[in-house]
Amino acid sequence: MIVVITGTNTDVGKTIATAALASAWQADGTAVRVAKPLQTGEPDGSGDANTVDRLTGVATHEYVRFPEPLAPNLSARRAGMQVPPLGEVCDWIRALDAEDDGRGVTLVEGAGGLLVRLADDYTIADIAAELDAPVVVVTSLGLGSLNAAELTVREATRRGVRVAGLIGGMLPAEPDLATRLNLEELPVVTGVDLWASIPADSGALERDAFARMAGALGVPAPPR
Repeated sequence: MIVVITGTNTDVGKTIATAALASAWQADGTAVRVAKPLQTGEPDGSGDANTVDRLTGVATHEYVRFPEPLAPNLSARRAGMQVPPLGEVCDWIRALDAEDDGRGVTLVEGAGGLLVRLADDYTIADIAAELDAPVVVVTSLGLGSLNAAELTVREATRRGVRVAGLIGGMLPAEPDLATRLNLEELPVVTGVDLWASIPADSGALERDAFARMAGALGVPAPPR
């Protein structure tokens, strides 16, 4: 089972939300792996896959790295590198998912938001469509988040991609009025359930504490 994780923008907590889902589902007995097809702007030994591994111990896989912290197509272009074609990336993801005969879950983390160009001719939305995989959208929670979340869900739906749920990234310990109201309004304006909200600074937790946090979120079972 393949589940794609995207966001309403960059820096909304996608990697930590991916780790939380991986931790919670693994604790429930599901075999979980995490795939990061395209990583940019991180030296070897760091990056999103490494963060998930540090927080969860879940098996993580990375396909290609590009040097500068930009959209993957731009980072590749500036480095004189080629982004793998859509079919190649999807075949790599399918091969990972087949490792346990498809009985587990492969979480595929994108880069930035739904329509950030991974290559000049495809986005994470195209990967989800090609794989016929549901998407989980990680959303900001403060002022302006309702618009971003609704636009993301609408565009995914327009492309025939099913949005299984929303996850709020980086919920402050003392949320302001806009954030408190947005927690109620996000499911209303998007038509998609808000599965959980990740407490801010969760990425700084040790693995055991992170597992307890993830387990307390009450996220639903993997979508089928």
